[in-house]
Amino acid sequence: MTDVQIFLTVEEVAKALRIGRTRVFDLIAKGEIKSVLIGRSRRVSVEALRQYAKKLESTAA
Repeated sequence: MTDVQIFLTVEEVAKALRIGRTRVFDLIAKGEIKSVLIGRSRRVSVEALRQYAKKLESTAA
């Protein structure tokens, strides 16, 4: 089985987007980035991060 990452931590999302953790939590709270809770940990799927990036690209005309 290959090592496929499905979910990212908030810190990993922040690093990927080059923004702070607090900003990621704000985007999650506003519903701009979809996330899930696994236990007490907030996670963002790789697909949700891709969707957010596509949305940014489409509005950045």
